[in-house]
Amino acid sequence: MFQYYTGLSEDMFEIIHSLCSNVTFNYYLGWNVTCFLLKDQILMTLMKLKLNLGHKDIAFRFNTSSSTVSNVTLTFIILLHDILFKSLVDNVPSQLKNQLCLPNCFQSFQNCRMIIDCTEVSCDIPKQLDQQKLTYSNYKHRNILKGLTGIAPNGVITFVSKLYPGSISDKKIVADYGVLNIFQPGNLILADRGFLISDLPSGVNLNIPPFLVSPQFTPSEVVKTKNIARARIHVERAIQRLKEYHMLSHIPKCLYVKASIVFQLCAALVNFRNPLIKEVDKLYISED
Repeated sequence: MFQYYTGLSEDMFEIIHSLCSNVTFNYYLGWNVTCFLLKDQILMTLMKLKLNLGHKDIAFRFNTSSSTVSNVTLTFIILLHDILFKSLVDNVPSQLKNQLCLPNCFQSFQNCRMIIDCTEVSCDIPKQLDQQKLTYSNYKHRNILKGLTGIAPNGVITFVSKLYPGSISDKKIVADYGVLNIFQPGNLILADRGFLISDLPSGVNLNIPPFLVSPQFTPSEVVKTKNIARARIHVERAIQRLKEYHMLSHIPKCLYVKASIVFQLCAALVNFRNPLIKEVDKLYISED
């Protein structure tokens, strides 16, 4: 049940509590909440992120007011983002470090530094006409926000962008957020066909599935496509874990300003779960 309500094990929750205990912070609404222990306030926030319960619902469960719930959750979303995102996600491991725990499905891509993909988050229709147009996706047929995620070959999320209006292409998000500045000569990026990037840094390679230019793929193209798919599936699995935080199921207008913070925080929390890939999980357990 602890996993259900928070998305975390109790051990991981204790680690987060310990990290929060060592920092000072100001409450978002300007008044301090003294009727709850720090653990209860973190629990309240994680329940909001994981289950997206209404403030009135959480207030009933904790026997408090909706304004207190709002003050606590907004405060700790910002605080947890400052603590967890900057230390766990915004710190891309080197190619050499990736090679120390390289799963078998990446044996054909041993110089892979990151696998990238974009994901969408549904949102309210903005009032301004220009914002309506920007957030509307012709592909999804609704208003959305998009974010870029990147994982290391071992399945750990190592890069997360802010959220962009849904009409912006994946390629433009890559260029705008500056993810390419991370890479060094010899690094390899895995992506899907939507990331046909031409202005890569010198010595950095992009590997995407081949395009079908003849009636059927050649045998070598079939092998290449399968190998990339076997490796890329893990970024999709990481995004699936990210979407298990139901606060990302739909972004209301009142949350637009904090949407990117919520998106990045949920990505950081995904890294507190057991490794995605069984080989890495077994290595983690044996070393522990």
